[in-house]
Amino acid sequence: DEGPGKEGKYGPYRQSERKDIYKKYAEQLVENGKAYYAFDTAETLDFHRKDHEEKGKTFIYNWHNRKKLSNSLALSPEETRAKIEAGEEHVIRFKTPHEETMHLGDQIRGNIEIDASLLDDKVLFKSDGMPTYHLANVVDDHLMEITHVIRGEEWLPSLALHCQLYDAFGWTPPVFAHLPLIMKPTGKGKLSKRDGDKMGFPVFPLSWESSSGYREAGYFPEAVVNFLAMLGWNPGDDREMFTLTELIEAFSLERVHNSGARFDPEKTRWYNHQYLQQKPDDVLATLFMPLLQEQMGSLPEYVDHQYVTSVVSLVKERADFVNDFWELSSYFFSRPESYDEKAVKKQWKDHTPGILKEVSGILSNIKNYDSASIEEGVKQWITESGKSFGMVMAPLRLVIVGGLKGPHLFDILALIGREESVERIKVAIEQLP
Repeated sequence: DEGPGKEGKYGPYRQSERKDIYKKYAEQLVENGKAYYAFDTAETLDFHRKDHEEKGKTFIYNWHNRKKLSNSLALSPEETRAKIEAGEEHVIRFKTPHEETMHLGDQIRGNIEIDASLLDDKVLFKSDGMPTYHLANVVDDHLMEITHVIRGEEWLPSLALHCQLYDAFGWTPPVFAHLPLIMKPTGKGKLSKRDGDKMGFPVFPLSWESSSGYREAGYFPEAVVNFLAMLGWNPGDDREMFTLTELIEAFSLERVHNSGARFDPEKTRWYNHQYLQQKPDDVLATLFMPLLQEQMGSLPEYVDHQYVTSVVSLVKERADFVNDFWELSSYFFSRPESYDEKAVKKQWKDHTPGILKEVSGILSNIKNYDSASIEEGVKQWITESGKSFGMVMAPLRLVIVGGLKGPHLFDILALIGREESVERIKVAIEQLP
C-alpha cells in the first residue's frame, strides 16, 4: 500500500519523476535491436496517411515500410548519430516482431490468437522526453513487482504489444485479466459520466470535477465494493451479499463474464439499503447527528444520542441512505409546519375535531405513557365508542406527522411524549378548517 501520498520502496510514483528510468529502458531496447529511433515529422506521417486513404488503404508504420521511412533502421549509424547530435526531434519506436502468430493468455477470455504481422511499430518514447503509456506501463509493473494486471477490456488491443515488450526485455509477464465494460442501464453502450448526469446517479466513487461521487451520495464503502464485485461476476450460487472477507474468499477471475455488465442504479440503492439495515441503530444515529444539526442548527436539549437512536430505529426500514433520515423523521424533532393537502381533503371531516379532542383526553390520562399503553387505551376507546378505526387513526396520524406515512403511530406518540402529542392535536384543530 504505497503511492504518491505514501512513500515506499517502489517510488518515485509520478511518471514525470521517472523519465530517466523510462529513457534508460527505451535506450536498452534500441541497443538490443528491439527498438529504433524514428525522425519522421508529423507532416510526413500525415502525408502517408492521406496518400493511403486515397488508395483505400490504411497506413501502418511497421515491417512493411519501416526501411523506407526516416529512422535508424533505414539510415546509417553515422546519419542517425548526426541527427541526434544536431538535436533533431525523434521518437523511439518498438520494432514489432512480425513473423509469428501470438497465443496470449487472459484469465477471463482464455487463449487469444494474434497475427503479429498486422501490428504496428508503436511509439515507446516521445520527442518531449516522456514515455507513452505502453512503455511506462510495462516498466513500472515490472519494477514494482506487479503480479496481476486487471484492467478494462478496452486495453485488450494493447495486450500483444505489452507481451512483446516483456519478451523483448526478457521479463516474465504478469497474469492478465481484461474485465468486461460496465454498460449503460439500457445495456447499449459503455456507461459514461453523461449517463449519470442525465439519469441522476453517480459514476465516480468520490467527487470528481463537477460530479459528486458515491461517497457524497451517501453510499457505504462496503455497498459500493459489493455491487461493483457483482457487475460481471457471480459466486456460482444465489448469494448477493458479501463481507469483504467473504468476497475475497469467493472471488475468482475465472468466474468473471467476458460480456459487458449492465449497470442497474436501482440495484446499487438496494445494496446500500441492505447494508444500512445491518448497521446498529446507535451507529446510524452517530452518522445522522451531523446532518440533523445542519437542518436544525442548535439541537434542543431532549435531542440527545439516545433519542436520535430511538428515532432511527423507527424509520430506518424505509431509508436507503443516512441522508434519507431527515425527510423520514423531521416530525420527531419539530411540529409539522403544514399538512398534506390531499390527506386533509380526504380525512378532515366535520366530526374530526371532536374525535381528536377525545383522543387528546385519553392521551392525557394514560398512566404509563409508552407505546403499548397508548395503543391499548386508544383502541379500547375506539371499540367502546363505536367509531371506525380509520375515522380515528388516519386524522390522528395527520395531525401528529403532517401526512399519512410513517412508522407505527403509537411508537411516534410515545417517543415525542405526552405533552407534545396533546399540543400537536390542539394546534391542528386550531389551524385546519
